[in-house]
Amino acid sequence: MSDLKITKLNKHYGAFHAVKGIDLEVPSGEFTVLVGPSGCGKSTLLRTIAGLEEASSGTVEIGGQDVTWARPRDRNIAMVFQNYALYPYLNVKDNIAFGLRSRKVAEAEVEKRVKRAAEMLGIAHLLARFPRELSGGQRQRVAIGRAIVRDAILYLFDEPLSNLDAQLRDDMRVEIKRLHQELGRTMIYVTHDQIEAMTLADRIVLLRDGLIEQQGAPLDLFERPKTRFVAGFLGSPKMNFIPATLTETGVALSDGTALELPGRRGLKAGQAVVLGLRPQYISMAGQALAPGHARVPVTIELVQPTGSRVQATMPLGGASIIAELAAHDVSRPGERTAIDIDMTRAVIIDPQSEQVI
Repeated sequence: MSDLKITKLNKHYGAFHAVKGIDLEVPSGEFTVLVGPSGCGKSTLLRTIAGLEEASSGTVEIGGQDVTWARPRDRNIAMVFQNYALYPYLNVKDNIAFGLRSRKVAEAEVEKRVKRAAEMLGIAHLLARFPRELSGGQRQRVAIGRAIVRDAILYLFDEPLSNLDAQLRDDMRVEIKRLHQELGRTMIYVTHDQIEAMTLADRIVLLRDGLIEQQGAPLDLFERPKTRFVAGFLGSPKMNFIPATLTETGVALSDGTALELPGRRGLKAGQAVVLGLRPQYISMAGQALAPGHARVPVTIELVQPTGSRVQATMPLGGASIIAELAAHDVSRPGERTAIDIDMTRAVIIDPQSEQVI
């Protein structure tokens, strides 16, 4: 059963078409992440689902009910905002309980739900404090607690971690993932951070200019992108793109490097393409060349240590590419070495249509 079904949904702001005829179904219990660059329509879509924005056309169904024109309070949803939206004059306990009390839930039930949510989020010791006495991470936990005490069909998150520092974002991602596993409820999460999308989602819906560019399991989009936009958006460091020309057995680069594409035959030799190589699938040359790999001599231009890994920048085929290597594989710029490229993972893109071939 789908907890959310969107059909031909459009949203206009005057002449600006923010959401363009989107169709989307979210099965019960799924964690769906809406991701994309700023201005792609992801927050507008979420706010239209919530009823905070009015649809220009199309339908929104939640729990099998058409709620396209229903008020937010009548949609059986709970929402967590980017700016926490806590009541400064209420303590943590009363902030979490506010929605329940406004719906006339019995006080004994309120106490029970608040206690459980606070324990799940590790804020049971903060119930008597006020928002001004809390850190950013603690405030976000309170905002999440206020949402999860609701017995809602749909839980919506609008970039809830964007105001937190890097370490807190990592910690809160773990908390949100754990909450989803424990609650088993349907959650829709908006972010522009592709790392958040990859780590949290059962399914990613990648938007571009008000349209769904591609949707699917995180690894499906990472390993089988349908367009250059998808290939370049997901993954950190991002995919390397190198101009190339197809040969009968692979590709030729502008510097004369020939790379075979294993298992691909009948290619249109002479066609200009873009070769996509993920940094994760480039390694230092080993003793023996693994099947499906190509070995290329390179000169290291830049070294960026990130802890257990290092990002090494080098020229290849007239482009500057990044390889993600083990921490001690390279030590300094100017080093001459060789890399092995897993060509079974290569992506070939038509530069005109930007579709993956």
